[in-house]
Amino acid sequence: MGTTSIREVAERAGVSVGTVSNVLNRPEAVAPATRERVRRAIDELGFVRNESARHLRAGRSRTLGLVVLDVTNPFFTDVARGVEDAANEAGLAVILCNSDERRDKEQAYLDLLEEQRVQGVLITPVDVDGDRLARMRQRGVPVVLVDRHASDGDHCSVAVDDVLGGELAAAHLRDLGHERIAYVSGPMSLAQCADRYRGAIAGGEMEIIAGAALNVASGRDAGERLLGLRTPPTAVFCANDLLALGVLQVMVARGLSVPGDLSIVGYDDIEFAAAAAVPLSSVRQPRHLLGRTAAELLLAEADATDQHVHRQVRFSPELVVRASSGPPKQTD
Repeated sequence: MGTTSIREVAERAGVSVGTVSNVLNRPEAVAPATRERVRRAIDELGFVRNESARHLRAGRSRTLGLVVLDVTNPFFTDVARGVEDAANEAGLAVILCNSDERRDKEQAYLDLLEEQRVQGVLITPVDVDGDRLARMRQRGVPVVLVDRHASDGDHCSVAVDDVLGGELAAAHLRDLGHERIAYVSGPMSLAQCADRYRGAIAGGEMEIIAGAALNVASGRDAGERLLGLRTPPTAVFCANDLLALGVLQVMVARGLSVPGDLSIVGYDDIEFAAAAAVPLSSVRQPRHLLGRTAAELLLAEADATDQHVHRQVRFSPELVVRASSGPPKQTD
């Protein structure tokens, strides 16, 4: 059975193709009786409008693109929910793309989103200094950075003050009496990893244990490396909660005490942090608000008729203290 065309709907309803188009796009311009006749014909024939063709004519679709580093990270799940809530209220859908912290995959998704004529792109970029996003903007595609600060002002951005977040975490551990503190991180090429470290060392240097990714597996690897040091630290600050949960798993598996043998502070305060075997101290980010605010900025830019003024929104993080951090064990 073939696809029903708009012409067939017009013939069934006894009206012109233009009238059917008005019912679909500007129903208030059509008399109620005619409108009802057209809608009845649509239902009887099972007509579904060709959105792709409509988008080609209009120049853009009813979708937004969201590109994140790791869709399995609950931080980005919560951000995506904020984006989706704002998009849904505007009658739009969200295309979610996962870059896996890979530049090549990110580039491929950006190409695809442009081909789909999305109204704009929200992205936590692997490489914030690359020129790919600038080229998209030059072609008229709005771009908003998420969990990244646009220092050049060429984009709208929504971020948390990660330098302050690092300061809060490290100061908490030092106030407890810790002197040997390590920083467990993902790739230091990622801006948030570097910024959190920069804040953490404001009160003194600390050893970096950098992994390949910001996930639990990398956290477990870091935990094993920490225990293999000649002089292990008494506390660790982790660049996100998934890393912290991986370190915690190693400590529990080795029969070591948290926080007795090692205090742990994470970052993001995802839902799993409070539910961990030892509830995790963490630096909280307003994840849902990050996503919603970013989407609202993108929609405002996409709808702007005059010169758009880019905004850089920065939220302040909050330290949440739980059972995983405490004073260092006293030695004789």
